Amino acid sequence: MRVLIIDPDEARAALVAEGLAGVKPLTVVRAPAFDEVEAAAFGPDVIVIASESPDRDTLESLRDANDHNPRPIVMFVDKSAPGLAEAAVEAGVAAYVVDGLQVNRVRSVLEVAMSRFGLMQQLRSDLKKAKADLADRKVVDRAKGLLMKERGLEEDAAYRLLRKLAMDTGRPLAAVAADLLAFAGVLRGKGHE
Repeated sequence: MRVLIIDPDEARAALVAEGLAGVKPLTVVRAPAFDEVEAAAFGPDVIVIASESPDRDTLESLRDANDHNPRPIVMFVDKSAPGLAEAAVEAGVAAYVVDGLQVNRVRSVLEVAMSRFGLMQQLRSDLKKAKADLADRKVVDRAKGLLMKERGLEEDAAYRLLRKLAMDTGRPLAAVAADLLAFAGVLRGKGHE
């Protein structure tokens, strides 16, 4: 496991590292502040941020970094102001622990955060796929509607025609449907000139 510990306090960072004793293989790197370039160069499996209280700049940096290179982040803070926990979660923090940095809890908190991160990544992937599938279905439905209107086909026949075109060209059904709609748009545009 590769762990990046972000903490300006060496003693507190040492507590985090001590809590990971027994994890094999383990590589731990400590930095006093979060730097995306350094983090990317190290390629951690998890980032642990320990601080007195999170600041908005760090949270904004984490949000930007997670947009480009998501990874599990655990944050141990001594105190938290209202709204900071929510801001941390929005920035991609998988576990936000207030006044709970205890050596014997570090490993379990990291394991839960990494599992939660994996689950959230899977949910995001599933949502993205569902949205793409829905968009593809809408395009296919519009293309079927066009074929039904222009060629006087029943819905099943329009779908079979689209499917045959897709199979004949070796392209996805949604791509063929999108091309058909684009071509029809071009033809309609020429008719209005």
